[in-house]
Amino acid sequence: MNLGPGDTSLTRQDADDTSMATLVERAQAGEQAAFATLVETYGDRIYSYLARMLSDREEAQDLAQETFVRAWESMGRFRGGASFGTWLYRIATNLAIDALRRKRRRSVEQSLDAPIESAEGHTEWQIRDPDRPPDEQAASRELTREVWRAVGEMAPKLRAVLIMYDFQQMSYEEISQSLSVPLGTVKSRLFNARKMLREKLVQRLPMEEYLGHLGSESL
Repeated sequence: MNLGPGDTSLTRQDADDTSMATLVERAQAGEQAAFATLVETYGDRIYSYLARMLSDREEAQDLAQETFVRAWESMGRFRGGASFGTWLYRIATNLAIDALRRKRRRSVEQSLDAPIESAEGHTEWQIRDPDRPPDEQAASRELTREVWRAVGEMAPKLRAVLIMYDFQQMSYEEISQSLSVPLGTVKSRLFNARKMLREKLVQRLPMEEYLGHLGSESL
């Protein structure tokens, strides 16, 4: 199972809705090959989400594996009220929150300069712009570290919404289904998370610059 970072947009699927529903049905009937295709489709984005939630790539790898193990064991209980992808995010979020609660005092001083490797090459989380002078690129990397340091200090529920919306490119509806909370709660948590970021970063990273970089594959 390849669980490196890749396409993190939940709406970009490798198969159309009909074939995806067929794969889910076949997996529910116990077909391991069908489930393996689902893992290939969603594995990268679940790993990417967990890596950002936990600031720990090794633990994210383990929890991504656990997410799919639990999904396989629970396929018979998946009723299709939400998409299969949002259901996976729900499992992954619960695992991440449990892990964060167990390690509440874990430092977020991870080496965010180290690239995450994928089958397609290296994907770095820092903001990169080849047209910027080296000193500006270094400052940008430092600001990015400050962003992730601030994110790591948030309550898990706020962190999950911010990462899903700003970095996983998920819609309010998808987040609502993934977290089993109303749309209003999603919007409220996102507002509070961004407010917290603004308060922490206002002296170092203008909010307009932060928002301007959202959606970049380099983050």
